[in-house]
Amino acid sequence: MNRVIYMDNNATTRVADEVAEAMRPYLTERYGNPSSMHTFGGQVAGDIACAREQVAALLGCHPEEILFTSCGTESDNTAIKGTLASYPDKRKIVTTRVEHPAVLSTCRDLERHGYSVSEIAVDREGRLDLDELGFRMDDNTAIVSVMWANNETGTVFPIDEVARIVKERGIVFHTDAVQAVGKIPINLADTPIDLLSLAGHKLHAPKGIGVLYVRKGTRLGTFMHGGHQEGGRRGGTENVPGIIALGKACELARRYMDEENTRVRALRDRLEQKILASCPDCMVNGDVENRLPNTLNVSFEYIEGEAILLMLDKFGICASSGSACTSGSLEPSHVLRAMGVPFTAAHGSIRFSLSRYNTEQEVDFVAEKLPAVVQRLRELSPFVKTA
Repeated sequence: MNRVIYMDNNATTRVADEVAEAMRPYLTERYGNPSSMHTFGGQVAGDIACAREQVAALLGCHPEEILFTSCGTESDNTAIKGTLASYPDKRKIVTTRVEHPAVLSTCRDLERHGYSVSEIAVDREGRLDLDELGFRMDDNTAIVSVMWANNETGTVFPIDEVARIVKERGIVFHTDAVQAVGKIPINLADTPIDLLSLAGHKLHAPKGIGVLYVRKGTRLGTFMHGGHQEGGRRGGTENVPGIIALGKACELARRYMDEENTRVRALRDRLEQKILASCPDCMVNGDVENRLPNTLNVSFEYIEGEAILLMLDKFGICASSGSACTSGSLEPSHVLRAMGVPFTAAHGSIRFSLSRYNTEQEVDFVAEKLPAVVQRLRELSPFVKTA
Protein backbone atom coordinates (compact mmCIF):
# COMPACT_ATOMS: atom_id res chain seq x y z
CA MET A 1 0.00 0.00 0.00
CA ASN A 2 1.64 3.19 -1.17
CA ARG A 3 -0.93 5.65 0.07
CA VAL A 4 -2.76 5.90 3.37
CA ILE A 5 -5.70 8.26 3.73
CA TYR A 6 -6.35 8.40 7.44
CA MET A 7 -9.86 9.37 8.50
CA ASP A 8 -10.07 7.54 11.82
CA ASN A 9 -8.87 10.32 14.10
CA ASN A 10 -11.54 9.69 16.75
CA ALA A 11 -9.83 6.33 17.30
CA THR A 12 -6.34 7.83 17.53
CA THR A 13 -4.26 10.56 15.91
CA ARG A 14 -0.77 10.76 14.47
CA VAL A 15 1.76 12.29 16.82
CA ALA A 16 2.50 15.81 15.63
CA ASP A 17 6.10 16.36 14.51
CA GLU A 18 6.47 19.18 17.04
CA VAL A 19 5.24 16.86 19.79
CA ALA A 20 7.66 14.07 18.87
CA GLU A 21 10.50 16.57 18.83
CA ALA A 22 9.52 17.98 22.24
CA MET A 23 9.48 14.58 23.93
CA ARG A 24 12.65 13.15 22.33
CA PRO A 25 15.16 14.68 24.81
CA TYR A 26 13.29 13.06 27.71
CA LEU A 27 13.96 9.64 26.21
CA THR A 28 17.70 10.12 25.69
CA GLU A 29 19.10 13.13 27.53
CA ARG A 30 16.80 14.43 30.27
CA TYR A 31 15.94 11.02 31.69
CA GLY A 32 16.26 11.81 35.41
CA ASN A 33 13.53 10.82 37.85
CA PRO A 34 11.63 14.00 38.74
CA SER A 35 11.37 12.82 42.36
CA SER A 36 15.17 12.70 42.77
CA MET A 37 16.89 15.26 44.98
CA HIS A 38 19.74 15.91 42.55
CA THR A 39 19.60 18.72 40.01
CA PHE A 40 19.58 16.34 37.03
CA GLY A 41 16.23 14.91 38.14
CA GLY A 42 14.91 18.08 39.72
CA GLN A 43 15.04 19.98 36.45
CA VAL A 44 12.68 17.40 34.97
CA ALA A 45 10.17 18.18 37.73
CA GLY A 46 10.24 21.78 36.54
CA ASP A 47 9.53 20.66 32.99
CA ILE A 48 6.52 18.65 34.18
CA ALA A 49 5.24 21.79 35.89
CA CYS A 50 5.49 23.66 32.58
CA ALA A 51 3.56 20.91 30.78
CA ARG A 52 0.88 21.08 33.47
CA GLU A 53 0.54 24.79 32.75
CA GLN A 54 0.17 24.10 29.01
CA VAL A 55 -2.67 21.63 29.65
CA ALA A 56 -4.36 24.02 32.07
CA ALA A 57 -4.16 26.84 29.52
CA LEU A 58 -6.09 24.75 26.97
CA LEU A 59 -8.77 23.85 29.53
CA GLY A 60 -9.03 27.23 31.21
CA CYS A 61 -8.21 26.00 34.70
CA HIS A 62 -5.43 26.12 37.31
CA PRO A 63 -2.34 23.92 36.84
CA GLU A 64 -2.78 22.35 40.28
CA GLU A 65 -6.16 21.00 39.10
CA ILE A 66 -4.45 18.80 36.48
CA LEU A 67 -3.82 15.18 37.44
CA PHE A 68 -1.77 13.17 34.91
CA THR A 69 -2.95 9.61 34.21
CA SER A 70 -2.17 6.93 31.64
CA CYS A 71 -5.24 7.40 29.43
CA GLY A 72 -8.85 8.47 29.20
CA THR A 73 -10.08 5.14 30.55
CA GLU A 74 -8.03 5.51 33.72
CA SER A 75 -9.28 9.07 34.11
CA ASP A 76 -12.91 7.93 33.79
CA ASN A 77 -12.40 5.09 36.26
CA THR A 78 -10.63 7.38 38.72
CA ALA A 79 -13.39 9.99 38.50
CA ILE A 80 -16.23 7.55 39.09
CA LYS A 81 -14.66 5.16 41.59
CA GLY A 82 -12.79 7.91 43.40
CA THR A 83 -16.03 9.83 43.89
CA LEU A 84 -17.87 6.76 45.16
CA ALA A 85 -15.07 6.16 47.65
CA SER A 86 -15.48 9.73 48.90
CA TYR A 87 -19.26 9.37 49.34
CA PRO A 88 -19.66 5.84 50.76
CA ASP A 89 -23.25 6.45 51.84
CA LYS A 90 -24.39 7.22 48.29
CA ARG A 91 -24.89 4.25 45.97
CA LYS A 92 -26.24 5.68 42.72
CA ILE A 93 -24.60 6.76 39.45
CA VAL A 94 -26.40 8.63 36.67
CA THR A 95 -24.97 8.48 33.16
CA THR A 96 -26.22 8.14 29.55
CA ARG A 97 -26.91 5.26 27.21
CA VAL A 98 -24.37 6.52 24.68
CA GLU A 99 -21.24 6.84 26.81
CA HIS A 100 -17.89 5.39 25.82
CA PRO A 101 -17.26 1.85 27.16
CA ALA A 102 -14.75 3.34 29.60
CA VAL A 103 -17.72 4.80 31.46
CA LEU A 104 -20.50 2.32 30.67
CA SER A 105 -18.44 -0.79 31.43
CA THR A 106 -17.24 0.77 34.68
CA CYS A 107 -20.79 1.61 35.73
CA ARG A 108 -22.13 -1.83 34.83
CA ASP A 109 -19.35 -3.50 36.80
CA LEU A 110 -20.20 -1.32 39.78
CA GLU A 111 -23.83 -2.36 39.35
CA ARG A 112 -22.74 -5.96 39.96
CA HIS A 113 -21.23 -4.77 43.23
CA GLY A 114 -24.43 -3.29 44.57
CA TYR A 115 -24.51 0.19 43.07
CA SER A 116 -27.52 1.55 41.20
CA VAL A 117 -26.93 2.90 37.68
CA SER A 118 -29.45 5.05 35.84
CA GLU A 119 -28.91 5.70 32.11
CA ILE A 120 -30.45 8.74 30.42
CA ALA A 121 -32.00 8.25 26.99
CA VAL A 122 -31.25 10.17 23.79
CA ASP A 123 -33.51 11.00 20.86
CA ARG A 124 -33.16 10.09 17.17
CA GLU A 125 -30.50 12.80 16.70
CA GLY A 126 -28.57 11.62 19.76
CA ARG A 127 -29.64 14.57 21.93
CA LEU A 128 -30.05 14.23 25.68
CA ASP A 129 -33.38 14.43 27.45
CA LEU A 130 -32.54 17.04 30.09
CA ASP A 131 -35.90 16.60 31.80
CA GLU A 132 -35.04 12.94 32.33
CA LEU A 133 -31.68 13.99 33.77
CA GLY A 134 -33.46 15.97 36.48
CA PHE A 135 -35.84 13.09 37.14
CA ARG A 136 -33.08 10.49 37.49
CA MET A 137 -31.10 12.30 40.19
CA ASP A 138 -31.99 11.85 43.84
CA ASP A 139 -30.45 12.14 47.31
CA ASN A 140 -28.68 8.80 46.84
CA THR A 141 -26.81 9.97 43.72
CA ALA A 142 -23.03 10.25 44.21
CA ILE A 143 -22.00 11.27 40.70
CA VAL A 144 -23.41 12.16 37.28
CA SER A 145 -21.16 11.33 34.31
CA VAL A 146 -22.10 12.72 30.88
CA MET A 147 -19.73 12.83 27.92
CA TRP A 148 -19.02 16.21 26.31
CA ALA A 149 -19.09 14.89 22.74
CA ASN A 150 -20.01 11.47 21.42
CA ASN A 151 -17.12 9.54 19.92
CA GLU A 152 -19.24 7.85 17.24
CA THR A 153 -21.59 10.55 15.98
CA GLY A 154 -19.75 13.67 17.11
CA THR A 155 -22.91 14.98 18.79
CA VAL A 156 -21.95 17.68 21.31
CA PHE A 157 -23.99 17.74 24.49
CA PRO A 158 -24.89 21.05 26.23
CA ILE A 159 -22.42 20.36 29.01
CA ASP A 160 -22.60 23.83 30.54
CA GLU A 161 -26.36 23.40 31.03
CA VAL A 162 -25.99 19.80 32.20
CA ALA A 163 -23.36 20.82 34.75
CA ARG A 164 -25.59 23.59 36.13
CA ILE A 165 -28.55 21.20 36.51
CA VAL A 166 -26.40 18.68 38.35
CA LYS A 167 -24.69 21.21 40.61
CA GLU A 168 -28.05 22.74 41.59
CA ARG A 169 -28.69 19.37 43.24
CA GLY A 170 -25.28 19.40 44.97
CA ILE A 171 -24.05 16.32 43.09
CA VAL A 172 -20.54 15.73 41.72
CA PHE A 173 -20.41 16.13 37.93
CA HIS A 174 -17.92 14.38 35.64
CA THR A 175 -17.59 14.69 31.87
CA ASP A 176 -15.65 12.42 29.55
CA ALA A 177 -14.24 15.09 27.23
CA VAL A 178 -11.84 12.79 25.40
CA GLN A 179 -13.29 13.65 21.99
CA ALA A 180 -14.02 17.30 22.71
CA VAL A 181 -10.65 18.56 23.96
CA GLY A 182 -8.66 20.18 21.19
CA LYS A 183 -11.61 20.31 18.80
CA ILE A 184 -13.95 22.79 20.46
CA PRO A 185 -13.18 25.63 22.90
CA ILE A 186 -13.33 24.67 26.58
CA ASN A 187 -13.09 27.07 29.51
CA LEU A 188 -13.55 25.34 32.84
CA ALA A 189 -13.51 28.65 34.67
CA ASP A 190 -16.96 29.34 33.21
CA THR A 191 -18.71 26.06 33.95
CA PRO A 192 -19.24 24.13 37.23
CA ILE A 193 -17.64 20.87 36.07
CA ASP A 194 -15.97 18.98 38.93
CA LEU A 195 -14.11 16.31 36.98
CA LEU A 196 -13.05 16.05 33.32
CA SER A 197 -11.22 13.30 31.43
CA LEU A 198 -8.99 13.63 28.37
CA ALA A 199 -6.60 11.39 26.43
CA GLY A 200 -3.45 12.61 24.73
CA HIS A 201 -3.66 10.34 21.71
CA LYS A 202 -6.87 12.03 20.57
CA LEU A 203 -5.09 15.36 20.06
CA HIS A 204 -1.78 14.41 18.43
CA ALA A 205 0.13 13.32 21.53
CA PRO A 206 1.25 9.69 21.98
CA LYS A 207 -0.78 6.90 23.52
CA GLY A 208 -0.30 6.22 27.21
CA ILE A 209 -0.88 9.70 28.63
CA GLY A 210 -4.09 11.28 29.86
CA VAL A 211 -5.45 13.81 32.31
CA LEU A 212 -8.12 13.99 34.96
CA TYR A 213 -9.08 17.56 35.79
CA VAL A 214 -10.12 17.81 39.45
CA ARG A 215 -11.69 21.12 40.43
CA LYS A 216 -10.17 22.55 43.59
CA GLY A 217 -12.19 21.42 46.59
CA THR A 218 -13.65 18.34 44.90
CA ARG A 219 -13.56 15.24 47.08
CA LEU A 220 -11.83 12.37 45.30
CA GLY A 221 -10.49 9.17 46.82
CA THR A 222 -6.99 8.00 45.94
CA PHE A 223 -7.19 5.51 43.09
CA MET A 224 -3.55 4.37 42.86
CA HIS A 225 -1.53 4.18 46.05
CA GLY A 226 2.23 4.47 46.10
CA GLY A 227 4.44 7.51 46.22
CA HIS A 228 3.72 11.19 46.56
CA GLN A 229 3.31 11.87 42.84
CA GLU A 230 0.39 13.94 41.54
CA GLY A 231 -0.27 15.42 44.95
CA GLY A 232 -0.51 11.98 46.51
CA ARG A 233 -3.55 11.11 44.39
CA ARG A 234 -1.80 8.86 41.87
CA GLY A 235 1.37 7.09 42.97
CA GLY A 236 3.96 5.94 40.46
CA THR A 237 6.88 7.49 38.61
CA GLU A 238 5.62 9.99 36.08
CA ASN A 239 5.54 9.22 32.36
CA VAL A 240 7.77 12.21 31.69
CA PRO A 241 8.05 11.91 27.87
CA GLY A 242 4.28 11.50 27.61
CA ILE A 243 3.59 14.45 29.92
CA ILE A 244 5.93 16.72 27.97
CA ALA A 245 4.34 15.53 24.73
CA LEU A 246 0.83 16.21 25.99
CA GLY A 247 1.80 19.69 27.11
CA LYS A 248 3.11 20.47 23.64
CA ALA A 249 0.04 18.93 21.99
CA CYS A 250 -2.22 21.14 24.12
CA GLU A 251 -0.20 24.20 23.13
CA LEU A 252 -0.65 23.25 19.45
CA ALA A 253 -4.36 22.57 19.97
CA ARG A 254 -4.82 26.15 21.16
CA ARG A 255 -2.95 27.39 18.09
CA TYR A 256 -5.00 25.30 15.63
CA MET A 257 -8.44 25.59 17.24
CA ASP A 258 -9.69 28.04 14.62
CA GLU A 259 -8.47 25.80 11.81
CA GLU A 260 -10.22 22.83 13.40
CA ASN A 261 -13.49 24.73 13.34
CA THR A 262 -13.11 26.23 9.85
CA ARG A 263 -10.93 24.29 7.40
CA VAL A 264 -11.41 20.85 8.98
CA ARG A 265 -15.14 21.48 9.33
CA ALA A 266 -15.31 22.49 5.66
CA LEU A 267 -13.56 19.27 4.66
CA ARG A 268 -16.01 17.23 6.71
CA ASP A 269 -18.96 19.04 5.12
CA ARG A 270 -17.52 18.55 1.64
CA LEU A 271 -17.23 14.81 2.24
CA GLU A 272 -20.75 14.64 3.64
CA GLN A 273 -22.28 16.50 0.70
CA LYS A 274 -20.51 14.32 -1.85
CA ILE A 275 -21.55 11.09 -0.13
CA LEU A 276 -25.20 12.12 0.19
CA ALA A 277 -25.26 13.19 -3.45
CA SER A 278 -23.70 10.00 -4.83
CA CYS A 279 -24.94 7.20 -2.54
CA PRO A 280 -28.69 6.50 -2.36
CA ASP A 281 -30.31 5.15 0.81
CA CYS A 282 -27.85 6.66 3.22
CA MET A 283 -28.30 9.00 6.18
CA VAL A 284 -26.18 11.08 8.52
CA ASN A 285 -26.38 10.07 12.17
CA GLY A 286 -26.29 12.53 15.05
CA ASP A 287 -27.15 16.14 15.69
CA VAL A 288 -25.91 17.86 12.53
CA GLU A 289 -26.32 21.29 14.14
CA ASN A 290 -24.31 20.44 17.26
CA ARG A 291 -21.44 18.11 16.53
CA LEU A 292 -17.67 18.02 16.46
CA PRO A 293 -16.19 19.78 13.43
CA ASN A 294 -14.27 16.70 12.30
CA THR A 295 -16.83 13.89 12.66
CA LEU A 296 -19.20 12.37 10.10
CA ASN A 297 -21.20 9.23 10.85
CA VAL A 298 -23.13 7.84 7.88
CA SER A 299 -25.38 4.79 7.64
CA PHE A 300 -25.67 2.90 4.35
CA GLU A 301 -28.79 0.79 4.36
CA TYR A 302 -28.84 -2.97 3.61
CA ILE A 303 -25.07 -3.54 3.82
CA GLU A 304 -22.56 -4.05 6.62
CA GLY A 305 -20.15 -1.37 7.72
CA GLU A 306 -17.34 -3.90 8.20
CA ALA A 307 -17.58 -4.90 4.54
CA ILE A 308 -17.39 -1.26 3.48
CA LEU A 309 -14.28 -0.77 5.62
CA LEU A 310 -12.57 -3.83 4.15
CA MET A 311 -13.14 -2.60 0.61
CA LEU A 312 -12.07 0.95 1.43
CA ASP A 313 -8.95 -0.48 3.04
CA LYS A 314 -7.87 -1.80 -0.37
CA PHE A 315 -7.60 1.84 -1.46
CA GLY A 316 -5.63 2.76 1.67
CA ILE A 317 -8.64 4.52 3.23
CA CYS A 318 -8.87 4.23 7.03
CA ALA A 319 -12.24 4.81 8.68
CA SER A 320 -14.25 3.07 11.41
CA SER A 321 -17.58 1.41 12.08
CA GLY A 322 -17.79 2.95 15.54
CA SER A 323 -15.73 3.08 18.72
CA ALA A 324 -12.26 1.53 18.37
CA CYS A 325 -12.87 -0.05 21.79
CA THR A 326 -15.88 -2.02 20.53
CA SER A 327 -15.18 -2.48 16.81
CA GLY A 328 -14.34 -6.17 17.36
CA SER A 329 -18.00 -6.83 18.16
CA LEU A 330 -20.47 -7.90 15.48
CA GLU A 331 -23.31 -6.21 17.34
CA PRO A 332 -24.59 -2.87 16.00
CA SER A 333 -23.29 0.23 17.74
CA HIS A 334 -24.87 0.73 21.18
CA VAL A 335 -24.92 4.46 20.39
CA LEU A 336 -26.95 4.05 17.21
CA ARG A 337 -29.27 1.55 18.87
CA ALA A 338 -29.88 4.01 21.70
CA MET A 339 -30.75 6.62 19.06
CA GLY A 340 -33.27 4.31 17.44
CA VAL A 341 -31.44 4.00 14.12
CA PRO A 342 -33.13 1.19 12.12
CA PHE A 343 -31.33 -2.15 12.25
CA THR A 344 -30.78 -2.18 8.48
CA ALA A 345 -28.95 1.13 8.76
CA ALA A 346 -27.17 0.68 12.09
CA HIS A 347 -25.27 -2.32 10.73
CA GLY A 348 -24.04 -0.22 7.81
CA SER A 349 -22.68 2.77 9.71
CA ILE A 350 -19.28 4.28 8.96
CA ARG A 351 -17.50 6.99 10.93
CA PHE A 352 -15.14 9.32 9.13
CA SER A 353 -13.15 11.48 11.56
CA LEU A 354 -10.76 14.03 10.10
CA SER A 355 -7.85 16.08 11.45
CA ARG A 356 -5.82 19.09 10.44
CA TYR A 357 -3.55 16.76 8.46
CA ASN A 358 -6.28 15.82 5.98
CA THR A 359 -6.57 17.53 2.60
CA GLU A 360 -9.25 18.34 0.07
CA GLN A 361 -7.62 15.89 -2.35
CA GLU A 362 -8.03 13.09 0.17
CA VAL A 363 -11.68 13.95 0.73
CA ASP A 364 -12.32 13.86 -3.01
CA PHE A 365 -10.52 10.52 -3.35
CA VAL A 366 -12.73 8.94 -0.67
CA ALA A 367 -15.85 10.45 -2.23
CA GLU A 368 -14.77 9.04 -5.60
CA LYS A 369 -14.19 5.46 -4.40
CA LEU A 370 -17.04 5.05 -1.91
CA PRO A 371 -20.09 4.98 -4.28
CA ALA A 372 -18.76 2.01 -6.26
CA VAL A 373 -18.01 0.16 -3.02
CA VAL A 374 -21.54 0.72 -1.74
CA GLN A 375 -23.08 -0.26 -5.07
CA ARG A 376 -21.03 -3.46 -5.29
CA LEU A 377 -21.95 -4.54 -1.77
CA ARG A 378 -25.63 -3.88 -2.39
CA GLU A 379 -25.47 -6.04 -5.48
CA LEU A 380 -24.27 -8.85 -3.25
CA SER A 381 -26.66 -8.16 -0.39
CA PRO A 382 -29.65 -10.50 0.11
CA PHE A 383 -31.54 -7.63 1.77
CA VAL A 384 -31.73 -5.42 -1.33
CA LYS A 385 -34.76 -5.99 -3.53
CA THR A 386 -33.96 -6.32 -7.20
CA ALA A 387 -36.32 -5.59 -10.06
